Amino acid sequence: MSSTFSRHATLTIVTMAFMGILVTYVETMITPALPTLVNFFSTNYDTLSWVITAYILSGTVSAALFGRLADMYGKKRIFVILAIVYSLAVTLGGFAQNLDQFIAVRAVQGLGIGMFPVAFALLNDQVPKRNLALAQGILSSTYIAGAAVGLVGGAWITQNLGWEWSYHSAIPFAYFLAILSATTLRDSPRRLRERVDYIGVAMLSLGLVSLILGISEGEYWGWLSPSITGLFATSAIMLSGFLYVETRVSHPFISMKLLRIRNVFLSNFAGLFAMSAMFFMFFTVPPMLEDPSPAGFGESVLTAGLSMLPAALTAMGFAPISALVTRNRGPKTAILTGNVLIFVAFIAFYFNRASVTAILENATLVGVGMSFVFVGVINILLLSTPQSEAGASTGMNVVFRNIGSAIAPAVGGVLETTFVQYAIVGYYPGSIAGLPFIPLFHSFPSALAFNNIYIVGMAFLAASIMFTLMMKNIVVAREKSAPTIAATSSI
Repeated sequence: MSSTFSRHATLTIVTMAFMGILVTYVETMITPALPTLVNFFSTNYDTLSWVITAYILSGTVSAALFGRLADMYGKKRIFVILAIVYSLAVTLGGFAQNLDQFIAVRAVQGLGIGMFPVAFALLNDQVPKRNLALAQGILSSTYIAGAAVGLVGGAWITQNLGWEWSYHSAIPFAYFLAILSATTLRDSPRRLRERVDYIGVAMLSLGLVSLILGISEGEYWGWLSPSITGLFATSAIMLSGFLYVETRVSHPFISMKLLRIRNVFLSNFAGLFAMSAMFFMFFTVPPMLEDPSPAGFGESVLTAGLSMLPAALTAMGFAPISALVTRNRGPKTAILTGNVLIFVAFIAFYFNRASVTAILENATLVGVGMSFVFVGVINILLLSTPQSEAGASTGMNVVFRNIGSAIAPAVGGVLETTFVQYAIVGYYPGSIAGLPFIPLFHSFPSALAFNNIYIVGMAFLAASIMFTLMMKNIVVAREKSAPTIAATSSI
């Protein structure tokens, strides 16, 4: 790398790559530990879904808000502040005594996602333009590297040391990131003079939280109760108000002008539904594998982590093929191919999940499909958006994808808590019906719960396919082809 980049550029890239691996590790290490957390906090999958949802909602706002603040107040300053806050959140993560504390900590950790847009902006300032694509590719690849470490390393730590040590082990690395960023990064003297759309941010956040809280608690509070109908009404008012405000502010949180572009509108919603489908998989595979028989396979946390690893690796491994399809056949073809592959995988999840091997194969197919979707979506956005608006367009896509990621755990949690079956998890000393021990039963998601989740997932994918079919395909001549960006997901 040193022969390609200057010493300072190399340090910047190394710092940003280290951040990417760390943040993605902390994000994904929780996934295989979900069944463990249900028992630890004595809760259910519906309520536990907020562990993921709070993180993603916080990260959605953070990515857009702090990217703008970095331009206004200095990229290094904002990055270092986020790194310090993130370090404190990681420190507290393993010491949470109840689920409310843990959800609050996860919400603060979500601010770490805000470091990603600032990181790309820092690379844009510090790396020569001729090498910028390579630097961005290095940072993008850390999504997969961190996911691989999180799914397997986090699962091993949870199984052998306890889930708390997944956080404890990350503490020194988090503070090292804060120190490294404070001592190695440089800042550009340029400052952007504009206002942050705080009203839009607040209205979108309140609208989404009200919607997801209503979905999560409807079963317990009553779907027609004043509390739930009030939440849905609040969500409708806030989201409608958000759309109204965004058309009238000078610097909107989400640009309505860009959404008027046909391909931008359609690709963002296609990405939202496809991302929801992927998180349906992440929210179902761990309990399916780890819950005791007959509810699940009774496998270890490590096995659950290893079973999802191929999805992460194939998303990266198929990026060159996805890029080739995008360049030769257009991004619409790539997105459609990916959606169809994921749809087939969900059909397989519905009909064929009788073994760990079958689940691994299905998850791998989802990873292949997501590779095509990610590459196609980012390219159709860049090819359909004016170059001056490219950053806003891709940032908007992050918001839409994160909304899809937040909706899926909420819906999945409701279904996993509504449709349950019981399994023996231990025995009390005593005697009943001539037995020397009294069996202890606990409820777990049933096969019907998973079936319903995959049906909802297929409906989401059908919507994504519908949006994709309405896109206008763009095939760039080879001799004039624009660079294709192999986008990956922070799983």
